[in-house]
Amino acid sequence: MPSQLTSRRSDALAGTVRAPGDKSMSHRSMILGGMAAGVTEVEGLLEGDDVLATARAVEAFGAKVQRTGDGKWRIEGAGGFKTPLTVIDCGNAGTGVRLLMGAAAGYPLTATFDGDASLRKRPMKRVTGPLADMGARFDWQAAEDRLPVALTGGTLTAIDYVQTVASAQVKSAILLAGLNAQGVTSVTEPEKSRDHTERMLRAFGAEVGVEETGEGWTVTLKGGQPLTGTFVAVPGDPSSAAFPLAAGLIVPGSVVTVEGVMLNPLRTGLFDTWLEMGADLTISNRRQAGGEDVGDITARHSALKGVVVPEARAASMIDEYPILAATAAFADGVTVMRGVGEMRVKESDRISLMVEGLRACGVQVEEEPEGFIVTGGPVPGGAVVHTAHDHRIAMSHLVLGLAAEQPVSVDEPGMIATSFPGFVEMMNGLGGRIA
Repeated sequence: MPSQLTSRRSDALAGTVRAPGDKSMSHRSMILGGMAAGVTEVEGLLEGDDVLATARAVEAFGAKVQRTGDGKWRIEGAGGFKTPLTVIDCGNAGTGVRLLMGAAAGYPLTATFDGDASLRKRPMKRVTGPLADMGARFDWQAAEDRLPVALTGGTLTAIDYVQTVASAQVKSAILLAGLNAQGVTSVTEPEKSRDHTERMLRAFGAEVGVEETGEGWTVTLKGGQPLTGTFVAVPGDPSSAAFPLAAGLIVPGSVVTVEGVMLNPLRTGLFDTWLEMGADLTISNRRQAGGEDVGDITARHSALKGVVVPEARAASMIDEYPILAATAAFADGVTVMRGVGEMRVKESDRISLMVEGLRACGVQVEEEPEGFIVTGGPVPGGAVVHTAHDHRIAMSHLVLGLAAEQPVSVDEPGMIATSFPGFVEMMNGLGGRIA
């Protein structure tokens, strides 16, 4: 991919595309397949850089991993992880490294986890802290709370963990460790976060309890439960589907359909918000795939209006705020996004980068410690946006450029392949102008 990509104002977009496989489910199918005994067949896997790094890690932990076709993979697990012979390099995959650490912590092994320059900047103690409380040991090899880190696992004891901010990554890491801990592990969160781990654990044969409590939602899992290989159909990623759908909403005259999108209610916060903004979104052909609700979503160009996004919705759409901000730039009025401080510890500080990029494109934005406020109107564009190697920052501004008055460029677009290989080809196939 070139060192810079530029998007230009486009004529009406039209067409039907299929969303790439869901990244969250792709990571989990690989990891659980590696932990399980027997064969796991996966179809619809997202073959982006992040997931491929997780596949290599699972192989290093002792599973046999084979690609059998387009999006089709076979994982033969040995019923547990063993000490790898090499460093586990997770590339740019924050989800991959945190879930893998949780899974590995339950086995009597030692493994060193590392990643690229971007992943080395991301905090890890939110996961390693509770894992250490369960009995895992961590040896920080450069700076505390940052990769690389050596983990020594085994002989874990269950914990009751209460989250102050709902995080599916933290919850999932604790649950995966809890599979091999003595006792019953519980995670309580104030709002429900993504529940793909709970759903997929059940598909692999584990019993997982979920109940509403006075403090929020509590997930429980008894240690010592074996996993058995199974078949996993990965539906389309709503976080990726958001980009062509957003383009359909903001480019005049457009009608864009994305097929096979996961409609898990804990992942559809962006679609709910767009509907509140007046978006013409329709869902058809609802069905089930991989234990998840799935449907085809059509977006038509819409006159959007600004809204106040409920803070309680953040957990269901934390990765979608960058593209929401890009669409809010074209809305009539003010869109308020608060309670999203989690954005600052993603692949980058996504609040600061979106504020910086939108301002460079002539959009009025106010930054707050835990959020930001976008005032919509005509978008001048005409900027080169700094992405800090963040794929969602890059794609959000490229979509913005399709409807801005002047071209919008992004630096370091190579990271788009981590989550959305084929993004440029898909957008141009709909009539976009990205090169």
